[in-house]
Amino acid sequence: MRELEQLLGLFVAAVVLAAGARRVGAPYPVFLALGGALLAFLPGAPSISVPPDLALALFVAPVLLDAAYDASLRDLRDNWAPVTSLVVVAVGFTTAAVAVVAHALIPTMPWAAAIALGAVVAPPDAVAATAVLRQLRPPHRILTVLEGESLLNDASALLIYRLAVGAVAAKGFSIAAVAPTFLLAVAGSVVTGPVLGWLFLRVVGRVQHGPTAIILQLVGTFGVWMLAERLGLSGVLTVVCYAIAVARTAPARTPARIRIPSYAVWETVVFALNVLAFIFIGLQIRPILERFDAADRWRYVAVAGAVLLTVIVVRLAWHMSFNAVVRWRHRRLGFHPPRPMLRPTIGSGLIVSWAGMRGIVSLAAAMALPPAFPYRDVIVLTAFAVVLGTLVIQGLTLKPLLRALDLHDDDPVGRELTAARERALRAGLASFADDRSSVAEVVRQAFAASLADERADGHAGATTRSTHSDLYRGAVQAARHAILAMRASDEIGDDAFHLMEEELDWLEMAGGMDVE
Repeated sequence: MRELEQLLGLFVAAVVLAAGARRVGAPYPVFLALGGALLAFLPGAPSISVPPDLALALFVAPVLLDAAYDASLRDLRDNWAPVTSLVVVAVGFTTAAVAVVAHALIPTMPWAAAIALGAVVAPPDAVAATAVLRQLRPPHRILTVLEGESLLNDASALLIYRLAVGAVAAKGFSIAAVAPTFLLAVAGSVVTGPVLGWLFLRVVGRVQHGPTAIILQLVGTFGVWMLAERLGLSGVLTVVCYAIAVARTAPARTPARIRIPSYAVWETVVFALNVLAFIFIGLQIRPILERFDAADRWRYVAVAGAVLLTVIVVRLAWHMSFNAVVRWRHRRLGFHPPRPMLRPTIGSGLIVSWAGMRGIVSLAAAMALPPAFPYRDVIVLTAFAVVLGTLVIQGLTLKPLLRALDLHDDDPVGRELTAARERALRAGLASFADDRSSVAEVVRQAFAASLADERADGHAGATTRSTHSDLYRGAVQAARHAILAMRASDEIGDDAFHLMEEELDWLEMAGGMDVE
C-alpha cells in the first residue's frame, strides 16, 4: 500500500509541475526533467524501478504509435531531404561523435558500450519542441520536419543501439556477420507492420464497445512490439509501419463515439508514460551517484557535460551545413516545392538545429540496458544529464529564438482546412439536395451552421441537436467520404484531415448518431 501511495503522490506532483509549465508557457517535459532531478537528491525518496527488459516496450511502443498515427505521409514525402538528413546522417554523426568523446574521456569503456551511449542520446524528441513551437504558429514545414525526424530517428538510433548491445553480449562485432540479419530485420519490419495493422482492423474494427476497443488498441500496440522482438525484427520500425497503416484506413471504419474517447485515453497514456519515465530515471540517479566514489563522481559528471555539449554542437553543425547547401542549390536551380511551403532560410535552419531536445526514448533506452552492461551507471547518468540539459537549455530558449527570428508562412494547414470544410459542406448538403421537406430544411440549416463557420472549433457541432433523421446521418457520412477522398488524393495533409475529422466527430456525437 505504501508503494501505491508514493506513486500516486508522484503523479500528483507531476500534474502540478505540468500545470506550472503551462502557466509559464514552457513544455511540460522541462518541468518533469527538473522534478526527476530533484528526486535524485531528495532524502527518503521511494525506491521504484522498472525491469530493464520491459523499459523499451512500456515507454517507447505507445509513444511511437501515437506519433506515427498522426504522421502525414504526404508532408513527409514533400520534406524527405531534411528529414532523411536528420534521421540518418545526424543520428549517425551524433552517435559516432559521442562514442569518440566518451571513449577518449573513459579509455577503459569498450567501443560497443560507447556506441550504445551515442545511440541512446542521439534521437531528439519532438514532443517538447512542438509543444513550444505550436503556441507561436511557426511555419508548417518546420513542424513537419521535426515531427518526421522524431518519428523515424528513433528507429535508426535504436537499431544502432540494438547492434551495440548485441556486440557487447557476443563479445565482438562483425559487419559481415551482422549485415544480413540487420537488413532482414528492417525489411521484415516494413512488411510485418502493415500486415499486422490490416489484421488488427479486421478483428477490432467490428468491436462497437468503446472501452473494449480502447483496451484492444493498447494490447495491440504492445502485442505488435513483443511479436516483432520475438521474430528478431525491429520493434520500433514494426510499430511505426503498423501505426501508419492503421491510420490510413481506421478513420473510415471507426465511429466517433469510439474515436473521441480513444484520442483522450492515448493523450493521457503518453503523458503518464512521460511522468513515469522521468520518475524512474530520477530514482535511479541517486543510487548511481552513491555507488561512485568522490573522484569518479565528478569525473563522470564531467563526461556527461561533455556529451551534452557534443550532441548540441553536432546537430547545429550538421543541420546548418545541410541548410547552407540547400539554400545554395535553390539559388542555383530555383525553389520548386510540390505545394506552397516556407523556403529554407538561415532562420528556419537555426530553429530546427536548436530544437534537439532529448526525451522519453533516451530515458527508456538507458533504463533498458542489462544490469551487467559495461558502464551502465555512467550511461544512465549521462543520458539523464543530456535529457535534462537539452530540455532546460534549448527548451526554455526556443520560444525567444523563434520570436526573434519572426518566421511565418501563409498557414497552409488553415487553407487546407477551409477547403476541406467547404468540400464537406457541399457533399453533405448534396446528399439530400432534392428533399424540400421541413425536416430537411432544419437539417440543412444546422449542418451549414456547423461547417460554414471557419472559426469553428472541435465543439462546433455540440449545439446542433435535432431529431437527426437519416438526412443528417447521410450528410455527415457524405462529408466524411469527401475529406477521406481529399486526403487520399493529397489535396490535404493529415494535419488538416484530423482537424476536419474532429469537427465531424463532434457533429456526429452531438446528434447521438452512429455513422457506419
